[in-house]
Amino acid sequence: MRYFIELSYFGKAYHGWQNQPDSISVQEVLEEKLTKVLRSRIDIVGAGRTDAGVHAKQMFAHFDVATPIDEDLMKYKLNSMLPKDIAIAEIFRVREDAHARFDATARSYEYHLVQEKDAFSKDFAWFLRHHLEVDKMNEAAAALLEYKNFKCFSKSRTDVHTYNCRIDRAEWKQEQDKLVFHITADRFLRNMVRAIVGTLVEIGQNKYPVSHIHEVIKSEDRGKAGTSVPAHGLYLTGIEYPDNIRIN
Repeated sequence: MRYFIELSYFGKAYHGWQNQPDSISVQEVLEEKLTKVLRSRIDIVGAGRTDAGVHAKQMFAHFDVATPIDEDLMKYKLNSMLPKDIAIAEIFRVREDAHARFDATARSYEYHLVQEKDAFSKDFAWFLRHHLEVDKMNEAAAALLEYKNFKCFSKSRTDVHTYNCRIDRAEWKQEQDKLVFHITADRFLRNMVRAIVGTLVEIGQNKYPVSHIHEVIKSEDRGKAGTSVPAHGLYLTGIEYPDNIRIN
């Protein structure tokens, strides 16, 4: 029987979502607690990766068990055992062939940026003092929806078979004291969002014209794109699935 776990985590203490040989990951901690509760080895499959230091307001993973479980009791036990920076929102039964990664139809991220020094946001947002031309950044962000191949924003050493992604939303919004970049796509490449933000910020600083975004994407060269911005400002905020994967 297959179950989905919906969870969130604050990524500062972790070397990303995925298991690492010499560093602690969110996946490792969750597998350890599940194995302890169910008294048998449990491996989980996440909806995707997040890099070291990146946060998730919503992440999904799936795992298999031989017999039914009490979802509410399992949620309670896991939340009691997990560290304070990982929280389980829901556990629910899904179809036997449902897959946390491959069945996801869309993923959304936010990047949080502050331009006034704030002692309480140092782990939650990137502090950038420079003035930014947000209108130019949004004009450049809109151009992302015109393209499919985003090799220029991907880490060079990656095992993907295609660099194509369908971006459905890309825009900056002022939200109280933060400037927040919202982006939604069917899939993302490794380091893609942080490289996009770095490129847009350089345009916002008037280092390049808005047309620079087209040159970068067409080049398919990571060296042409902007610097990868700090991980602690990035949040995975939502993952969408077809309605029919859940068993009520």
